[in-house]
Amino acid sequence: MSKRPSPRPAAGREPDPDVSPIATWDYWWPIFLRTGVTGVLVGVVTLGLLWNTLFAQMPVLPSKDALWEMNREPAVQFVDAKGDTIAVRGPHYGHAVKLADLPPHVVNAFIAAEDKRFLTHEGVDAVAVVRATLSNVRAGHTVQGASTITQQLVKNLFLTPDQTLKRKAQEARLAYELEHMLTKDEILDLYLNRIYLGAGAYGLDAAAHTYFDTSPQDLTIAESAMLAAFPKAPTRFASTADTPAAKQRQIYVLDQMVDAHFITPEQGASAKRQTLHFASDKPDVFAGHALDYAFDQVHSLMSSPPADLVVQLSLDLDLQAKTQKAVDDGLKTMGAEKHASEAAALLVDTSGAIRAMVGGKDYNKSQFNRAVQARRQPGSSFKMFVYAAALEAGLRPGSVRYDEPISIGNWRPRNYGGSYRGAVTLSEALAESLNTVAAEVGDEVGMDKVTDLARRFGVRSELHNYPSVALGSDEVTLLDMVTGYGVLAKDGLQMAPYIIQSISDSRGDVLFQQPATESPRIYDQKLAEDMTGMLSRVVVQGTGRAAQVPGWEVAGKTGTSQDWRDAWFIGYNTKYVGGVWVGNDNDTPMTKVTGGEMPARIWSAMMAGALDGVTPEPLPGAKQAEEFLTNEDQDRLNFYRRLESAFASVAARQVASRDGL
Repeated sequence: MSKRPSPRPAAGREPDPDVSPIATWDYWWPIFLRTGVTGVLVGVVTLGLLWNTLFAQMPVLPSKDALWEMNREPAVQFVDAKGDTIAVRGPHYGHAVKLADLPPHVVNAFIAAEDKRFLTHEGVDAVAVVRATLSNVRAGHTVQGASTITQQLVKNLFLTPDQTLKRKAQEARLAYELEHMLTKDEILDLYLNRIYLGAGAYGLDAAAHTYFDTSPQDLTIAESAMLAAFPKAPTRFASTADTPAAKQRQIYVLDQMVDAHFITPEQGASAKRQTLHFASDKPDVFAGHALDYAFDQVHSLMSSPPADLVVQLSLDLDLQAKTQKAVDDGLKTMGAEKHASEAAALLVDTSGAIRAMVGGKDYNKSQFNRAVQARRQPGSSFKMFVYAAALEAGLRPGSVRYDEPISIGNWRPRNYGGSYRGAVTLSEALAESLNTVAAEVGDEVGMDKVTDLARRFGVRSELHNYPSVALGSDEVTLLDMVTGYGVLAKDGLQMAPYIIQSISDSRGDVLFQQPATESPRIYDQKLAEDMTGMLSRVVVQGTGRAAQVPGWEVAGKTGTSQDWRDAWFIGYNTKYVGGVWVGNDNDTPMTKVTGGEMPARIWSAMMAGALDGVTPEPLPGAKQAEEFLTNEDQDRLNFYRRLESAFASVAARQVASRDGL
């Protein structure tokens, strides 16, 4: 077997028999070099992969303005005409608050509770990280966090709440970038307006009103510390805000404020002793039909509204409550007996502002808004349009027509009760709601002119030119009728009801403002006053006597549909125009309920509440029936009535002769 040759010694040098060839530097340094290079390459690749894993698809910071809109759920805050919050649809973000407008103790409560070194770190608090790590290692589980206010803001704006290494790494990096993009005050502004504080409240303004029914500027030290306690566990603490657990967390925050020298020990002790009074849930009389209608109007006014809106409505809280009570009382006292289960009411001031809207008895049971969505037959309340068109065509309130059985084509209208009065003025016919005269006048004027006038007055429902439309056979909404009568309440000027006064975003930027425009004239003023006189007679001595309001001159008209399925009263005074509908959703007949009964009584109660404390004003045009008659009208009326009396005498003698009397 051949022998392995020995390594050859370097030239000029004898081999050292005591040194192994593999122990020489010449042998190892290439190995070390290759291993080092390989290690560096593996490390670089590993770090690159880790970096890519942690920061791939990481959100990019947008502009400063865009930060305010980041990750916001759609929310609409509704406020009334006075600016008081009515309700919130979706999360409650409240109004934007500025750091400069807040008392120092409010801001310092959050800094003390969440990030005492906020003013010194650059997004990540290394000291807090080390402290939390040691505490968690000693405990064997997570007992302490180290997120800064900036990190919490980043998490709320960009990231998910998942407790993963990737999310924490991105949170730290974005926090560092945000610190170099915004000032500390700008970060606090965003934080205080976006932090979730439980009970659906996002931001300091929403939370201050939700828990203490006050503005952020008026928060006490004790209240500020309580709110600052909520970010740690908003769902748990906020849902039990008046429990010992929340109180203990508040005491912790107060101790931190003292420790940071934000308040004195005496102030801290005083705040701990203070008994906090939490706001109770307010009964939301507008959480239903009116808000649904307003929400629809927002989308009609703005094709792409932003995620958060503050919508100021024309609604008046006091008048809404009184109108709701009038409806509830009417249904409670008369509904069961009259087999009437539902009602709707609408109150609009003469500027067009909707002050109250009741869309039904109980929103929780039915979200259908009977004030604006239900299309029902208005019955005789539609006659207002017939007579308004007649006056425009040249007839007068004192014009005489004959109340008797008539036929218009195949249609034979009859009066309620089946009796006829003979010669009557238009004013009398309207006051007594005589169907034959209204049908005759509508046919005489032309139903196309009647429906054209109704559309001009604001009726948006579809109308036909059938003769029966004169008696209200086409279906309309309560809003249609109130809008139409509003033209007369405004002496012939157009009525355009609205419920939205303005729309703003949460930062206060106005996106829509109800324009202050003059209403165009669409009906002659003298004719409007004549119509008011005729309609006031309905209330004084006609079918609408139950709608009288003590001390006030009012005008209006009753309406009853076929088989007593719908009953209406629509009327007005110098301050308001309003309407009431009563009926059943399933269209079953009521027990002979006419517009002069339940609806007129509810309308009277609604108006009496709205006018409480207001000095009565005369209603232009309201006057007695005899003032309508010129000498010529009176002579003609007397002639017709003498003629009618003569015919009646002849007929009576013929009957007596026939019977041998």
